[in-house]
Amino acid sequence: MRFPSDDELMAGPNAFDDAAIEVDVPEEGTPADADEGAPAPEDTPTQGASPSSGGKDRDRTDGAGNAGSADGAHGTDGADAGEDPDLEDADPEQLAHVEEDLAGLRTLREEANAGLGLVMPDYPEDFRAGFVTVVGRPNVGKSTLTNALVGQKVAITSMRPETTRHNVRGIVQRPDSQIVIVDTPGYHRPRTLLGKRLNEMVREALAQVDCVVFCLPADQRIGPGDQFIARELREVRAPKVAVATKTDLVSRERLVRHLLDIDKLGEWAAIVPVSALEGTQVDDLTEVLVGLMPLSPPLYPEGDVTDESRDVLIAEYIREAALEGVRDELPHSLAVQVEEIVEREPRPGQKGKPLLDVHVNIYVERNSQKAIIIGKRGSRLKEIGTRSRAEIERLLGRRVFLDLHVRTAKDWQSDPKMLGRLGF
Repeated sequence: MRFPSDDELMAGPNAFDDAAIEVDVPEEGTPADADEGAPAPEDTPTQGASPSSGGKDRDRTDGAGNAGSADGAHGTDGADAGEDPDLEDADPEQLAHVEEDLAGLRTLREEANAGLGLVMPDYPEDFRAGFVTVVGRPNVGKSTLTNALVGQKVAITSMRPETTRHNVRGIVQRPDSQIVIVDTPGYHRPRTLLGKRLNEMVREALAQVDCVVFCLPADQRIGPGDQFIARELREVRAPKVAVATKTDLVSRERLVRHLLDIDKLGEWAAIVPVSALEGTQVDDLTEVLVGLMPLSPPLYPEGDVTDESRDVLIAEYIREAALEGVRDELPHSLAVQVEEIVEREPRPGQKGKPLLDVHVNIYVERNSQKAIIIGKRGSRLKEIGTRSRAEIERLLGRRVFLDLHVRTAKDWQSDPKMLGRLGF
């Protein structure tokens, strides 16, 4: 066959309409000019199980743990190898090896299916599970609400705006349902590359969810930022629940006016006033969200409350402690990264597990900020370690030694390489 020239390739898809393609056709009874030892092309798989999207369309497994119709993808295991026309002239010893291999594959599949069957938990037929994304402006109580719904701390909180810097997943576990709460960074007008990437995280979290919770604090009037988010949510097909947060901070009359303003802001599946700090109507909100979840098997193992990694949680606990009592411009310049966690060698005769050395870098953007974090004679840095150590030891179930280092990474919020290193 004649291969096309570069000019013919550049001419587009119709370049060969008038081209003469020469193909050598072997004469009848003459073997074709091909590698006799070349393997036969693999069968193209038929429709199998589609990957889970995380939204409403989730593949269920049958009782054996199989998803979709896997048997039809590569033929039937039970077929007699001797009936395959490609093996009619095969050596009997070769056939024996083929049958042995098929038997081995059948055994492996049966063991895998049996294993999956053991892993699959029992759940009611009317079990509901799904993803709920929590959105809102910075500092409107999203993380506090997430912690209240889950029943324990999975997201750090602070009076400083823009505390949350990645999508935090908390898992609400109930006998009849499971809700994965995705706490997002505050949606805001970005000033840096970091701000733009945080907004992108929010949009990604809205892409495929079963419900959206929009937080609007009762102690603040609805403003342009809330109106902008409400317009963005009109493009989201999932049902939307408006939550009036921080109801403990306002009078009943102010709360009623706020709820009326929320009602005018958009179309809501429900409007729920909540005080996450006091736990007021948190259970009512949970019931509303469960009713909006699709029928689905559990999405996470029983007992899990978050899918955050150990290192991310440790870094967040340290950043939370560092945010307390600092100047307004400093919180945005703080980043924390766990370098390594090393177990010490046990001492002779030591009872109990040895200490864990946790090595952590705290990044700021300017040397003046570095001095603030360290404090006079290291007093501020010592306070950060003391505050965060209790949370870290509770997480790890071990006594730890925190080795904190403060480093300057100039303008890291606008540095793509540094943002990538820090996980943004």
